[in-house]
Amino acid sequence: MSLRLNKNDLFLTGMNSVVVEERHPQADFPTHDHDFDELVIVWRGNGMHIWNDIPYPITCGDLFYINARDRHSYESANELALDNVLFCRERFRLEADWAQLLPGENASQEQRYWRLSTLGMSVLRDKVDELAKECMKSEPLSVQLSEALLMQLALLLLRFRHRPDSGALPDAHQLDLLLMALRAGIAQPFHLETFCQQHQLNPRSLRALFKQHTGLSVMSYLRQLRLCRAMSLLRYGNMAIGDVAAECGFDDSNYFSVVFNRAYGVSPRDYRQRFIAQAKKTPPQPFSLIAAD
Repeated sequence: MSLRLNKNDLFLTGMNSVVVEERHPQADFPTHDHDFDELVIVWRGNGMHIWNDIPYPITCGDLFYINARDRHSYESANELALDNVLFCRERFRLEADWAQLLPGENASQEQRYWRLSTLGMSVLRDKVDELAKECMKSEPLSVQLSEALLMQLALLLLRFRHRPDSGALPDAHQLDLLLMALRAGIAQPFHLETFCQQHQLNPRSLRALFKQHTGLSVMSYLRQLRLCRAMSLLRYGNMAIGDVAAECGFDDSNYFSVVFNRAYGVSPRDYRQRFIAQAKKTPPQPFSLIAAD
């Protein structure tokens, strides 16, 4: 049974429509839902976000639009820092196309997961901080200003977000380029030196930058992406274990089983059996990190 979070416990007054919950750091947190919607913006670190039973490896730049009806949790949090921007749609007073600005229950889960560019995160950081201060006031002017700041934040998110499998960004930073390359090619071997030669980057500097923002080495993050993709395929697909291994960038299925077992304490086959009954009901679409053909 999931934990229920209530707006009466988190919002300053019954008039406030938005509040910022800073999670610096975000520890592991059990499955929960709530009677409000929220934005989740990940600033640094890494972990696993289980969203309606679908696992997402998260790190700096991840953006989620969470509905009140969604169930989600955080696992394996490692130096994870994020902000939850909570909001009550029924309290909004400003006239706006909120369904477009803050996609809700009428948008699919796939349409509510995005990535933010490095430039976008630097711009958004100041706006979230401004909103966090204003939403802690209860006078009518501050309540209205908080909602206006939320609208500005939502508009900036539209400007700076991009699909997780995007192959190009007009304002791409070297960290963006690396994260996109890792996500778009998990089934293929990855060589950092070759990538750096292609983009005229320094491998040593890029490794240090990546570690600073994600808390992981490049290859550890790639392994996390691959294992997360494997979890999704095992939960909701019927591919042979060897085919799952190949789809996730493992040449040897035995080695894949060893790595999977080491990470989750269970073999891929036993992991699949654990969810086979659940998958026979109405399985959600598996999360994919690979761009569609």
